Amino acid sequence: MSSRNLMLTATAIALCAGAASAQEKVVFGTNWVAQAEHGGFYQSVADGTYVEDCGFEVEILPGGPQVNNRALMLAGRMDFHMGGDLLQAFSAVQEGVPVVNIAAIFQKHPQVIVAHPGSAESWEDLKDLTLLIGDNGFQSYYQWMIKAHGFTAEQREPYTFNPAPFLADTNVGMQGYLSSEPYLVTKEGGFEPNVFLIADAGYSSYATTVETMAETIETDPEKVQCFVDATIKGWYNYLYGDPSAANELIKDANPEMTDDKIAYAIDKLKEWGIVDSGKALELGIGSLTDETVEDFYNLMVETGVVEAGIDFKASYTTQFVNNGVGMDLKPAN
Repeated sequence: MSSRNLMLTATAIALCAGAASAQEKVVFGTNWVAQAEHGGFYQSVADGTYVEDCGFEVEILPGGPQVNNRALMLAGRMDFHMGGDLLQAFSAVQEGVPVVNIAAIFQKHPQVIVAHPGSAESWEDLKDLTLLIGDNGFQSYYQWMIKAHGFTAEQREPYTFNPAPFLADTNVGMQGYLSSEPYLVTKEGGFEPNVFLIADAGYSSYATTVETMAETIETDPEKVQCFVDATIKGWYNYLYGDPSAANELIKDANPEMTDDKIAYAIDKLKEWGIVDSGKALELGIGSLTDETVEDFYNLMVETGVVEAGIDFKASYTTQFVNNGVGMDLKPAN
């Protein structure tokens, strides 16, 4: 199936519902292949929220290992993009790239370390293991683990995204994504690993941000506001309503996604409070606060991952979030 065939638009949904009026085209690019971790965006396409609330024909362009959707936004071919964590945002400021975070969907970074049951029962126990950490992780969060928690460079070995060395040795721990590696270990290893979320140990970065160009914010703030609000509603509906239509779009865009993978991911997003926790409980999904961004910036400066003196406040704005949008869609209990 070609990438063009994978492009999902709210227009198709609107036509199925009998909508006849033309909509404004809006392009949103994700930073990886379609999955449940992108569910709220697909939800607002599937249930027509982007159309009904904003009059937007939203086209979702999936990312992937050979896709650079952020470059398309920089080139003016995309309106909004799914960012990674705040390190990416700080780097953009340092490099003079006028990209701004306008919402933070994940209040907790979903990076985890997994271990065999019995080999590590606490975060501190991980210090006794050999840890498989990829190069990107070693240069970022693992530097924080060394500085803040006493892990060592010597205990780290490169992670090649192959779980076999971990499965074969109980004295080995492995990096992972909350909804990916633990699922893989359960399926291939036949056991549930112990999972340690780095966010719960103090790694305070947001993740799965929504970003746009500074010029878009300046010239069309109403467009930005409506996209953010409709996206937030999509996330409430995806987590707490019926996600089935969005899941079908996800599976259409990524045939490797299965119902059990999606169900597992949704469960973990909710169980660990990845989307709806912390300040989001008071301010609404997508919340961004000055305190959190500054805290993480200072943490990364202390760790040596980020240079001091960067104008980190230019990397984000709270203008479009923290208004409690969509909170009425969440069940009372």
